[in-house]
Amino acid sequence: MPVQTVTVEPQPVARGDEYVSTIKSRRSATITPQVAGNLVKIEARSGDHVKAGQLLMVIDPLKQQATVDSQRSTEKQKQAVYEYNQVEVERQRKLYAAGVTSRDTLDQAEQAYKNSKADYESAVASRATQESELAYYSIRAPFDGIVGDIPVHLGDYVSSSTLLTTVDENRDLEAYIYIPTERASQVHIGLPVDILDNSGKQVERTTINFISPQVDDQLQGILAKAPVHSPLLRTEQLVKAKVIWSTAPAPTVPVLAVTRLGGQTFVYVAQSDNGKFVAKQRAVTLGDTIGNNYAVEAGLKNGDKVIVSGTQFLVDGVPVQPLG
Repeated sequence: MPVQTVTVEPQPVARGDEYVSTIKSRRSATITPQVAGNLVKIEARSGDHVKAGQLLMVIDPLKQQATVDSQRSTEKQKQAVYEYNQVEVERQRKLYAAGVTSRDTLDQAEQAYKNSKADYESAVASRATQESELAYYSIRAPFDGIVGDIPVHLGDYVSSSTLLTTVDENRDLEAYIYIPTERASQVHIGLPVDILDNSGKQVERTTINFISPQVDDQLQGILAKAPVHSPLLRTEQLVKAKVIWSTAPAPTVPVLAVTRLGGQTFVYVAQSDNGKFVAKQRAVTLGDTIGNNYAVEAGLKNGDKVIVSGTQFLVDGVPVQPLG
């Protein structure tokens, strides 16, 4: 029976472990109000792309606006008194210099001027503070990004503990990987990491650039971070992260050459027998997949001719004619 064969040769094989990783953005904000009140406007929708400073929501500002208006009136009143005392103290200084008024009268005018100046400056500061607080009633995007879920509705009463929404910038992403403590001695900066999709296909190769000095008390793992840049990844996405501990040469065989029987994996090897070739079934221990190949941990050696065609028709010991 003519069969195609490939000669087993060593290839670099990565030895690593897979962990569930969460993709997070370096710029991700949870939006909560700094003041309490009822929502009167919701200008954004979930999924909207917003610019820095863009209005997202408005909390009813009427009460605070009334406070600001009252403070402005108080400021104007204090300003009028201050300006009058400023003129009065200059007049008293001239009268005192001409000998018309007493030193005591001048001192009283200067004291009234200083008091009114302090009152006016205090009123200005109070008005500025109230105006700053008024700005808190308009909720704005802290940076360019994408609006997340908006769990609140018009008319809802919100406070500083209410989650309004999130804004995430889908760049400068990082993979958060929690590595078991027993691997602590092997983790180091620059360690390669393969980001995989649900099917095990590589999305991106990256490296660890941060290792936490502490162990997470709940997960009992060490947080490692690796930057990712693939446009296929999104904030809060769960992916597989394969941490590559080492790379060493090992035999590999094509996926098509492997057969399974009773939970055991086998390949057929074209073995020379008195100048002819026969198919010999050989049990193998497989490692990770590398493209369209399996790494072989045991059962084969370099130079073996593995049969890759017609394996479904082979039985142990049948004569074959290698073509490759």
